[in-house]
This record gives sequence, structure tokens and C-alpha cells, in this order.
Amino acid sequence: MAGQIPMTRNGVERLKEELHQLKSQDRPNIIQAIAEARAQGDLSENAEYESAKERQGFIEGRIAEIEAKLSNVQIIDPSALSADGKCVFGATIELEDLDEEKLFTYQIVGEDEADIKANKISISSPLARALIGKEDGDVVEVETPGGQKTYEITNVSYI
Repeated sequence: MAGQIPMTRNGVERLKEELHQLKSQDRPNIIQAIAEARAQGDLSENAEYESAKERQGFIEGRIAEIEAKLSNVQIIDPSALSADGKCVFGATIELEDLDEEKLFTYQIVGEDEADIKANKISISSPLARALIGKEDGDVVEVETPGGQKTYEITNVSYI
């Protein structure tokens, strides 16, 4: 399993959609932009050409990056997990911030899937690292950029 990248099915689908967009629309568009910039003549002082070539490099790099990730992905289906109430990759965890008495719900996902606005935190984040292996009722302390936070795990689900 060494070298495999854990990811949920939704994360894999999002990467595949981005790859399709890059290959079917962005790549052809940038090739067209380069051709148009070349048609303007002297390439040594052609800002449009330089910009298009730079964008092409970014697009090709991102395509290679996504293809490499997809070739090494290990799809984790949270609903198929039998983790006996423990916090694991893919789990959805309800937490109470004991300092501010606020409730939060997060899903632990791969780095490419992390999106705090969608309540998805990276497996490598300080909070996720503190939660892994813990279970309902456990209290965890996490060092955040805003200081030490204390959370109680109020529910762990695999959806």
C-alpha cells in the first residue's frame, strides 16, 4: 500500500472532472492562444506569447500531477468502514468546542479534497491528526494558529 493516496469516491470524481476540463477545454484553448500570439510576429517581445506559454506549462503540470495521483489513488468508502466508532479517514465527526461551546461537524478526507467551507478537513491537518484513533466521548486538545483548542467528540459516523 506504500505510495497510495487515500481519497473518497467524491474526491476522485472531482479530480477526474478537473482533468477532463484541462484536457478537453483548457489545453486546446491555450494551444489556440499560443498560435495567435505567434502570428503577431517577433516572439522576443511578445507578452501574450510568454503569458500563454507560462499558462501552458501550468496546465501540463497540473495534468501530470492529477494523472499521477489518480494512478496511485486508494478509494475509501466511508459507508463501508467498520471502525467501531473510532475516528478514521473518511469518518464524519461531530465536535463540541469546549472553550466556545460551539458544535462543528467535519469529515476527514485526503489533502486534495480538503475544503473547510464544505466541512472537509485534510488528514494531515492538526485537528484530523488529533482526532485519528479517538472515539465518541473523547476529549482532544489541538494546537491551532489561534492557540490551544479543546474539543469533545460527540458523534462519529461513516456516511
